[in-house]
Amino acid sequence: MLEQLDRRDRLRLVEFVCSFAWADLEIQPEERVFISRLIRRLDLDEEEDLQIQQWLDRPPRLDDLDPMTIPPAHRRIFVEEIEGLIEADGEVSDEERDSLEIFKQLLG
Repeated sequence: MLEQLDRRDRLRLVEFVCSFAWADLEIQPEERVFISRLIRRLDLDEEEDLQIQQWLDRPPRLDDLDPMTIPPAHRRIFVEEIEGLIEADGEVSDEERDSLEIFKQLLG
């Protein structure tokens, strides 16, 4: 499914995933592993990887994260990857659960 995404949407996917990793104010080691695997699966280049490393050091700006900019055909992919991330450490925090529910509601 990830091959359906163009380069811009691939990077946008990781940006959303990183923002969810920060939902509980810290990124767990298992979440970092999940994101590293996602980067490999998406075949992102070095410049994109550098941008992602910045998002792992500090959260993406919320102003840049509008769920309505996600093409309707790709919304399921975004939700599934975010669900994978929040389950990666074996513990879903209330913040992560609430953020995911709001995200799903915004997507319709």
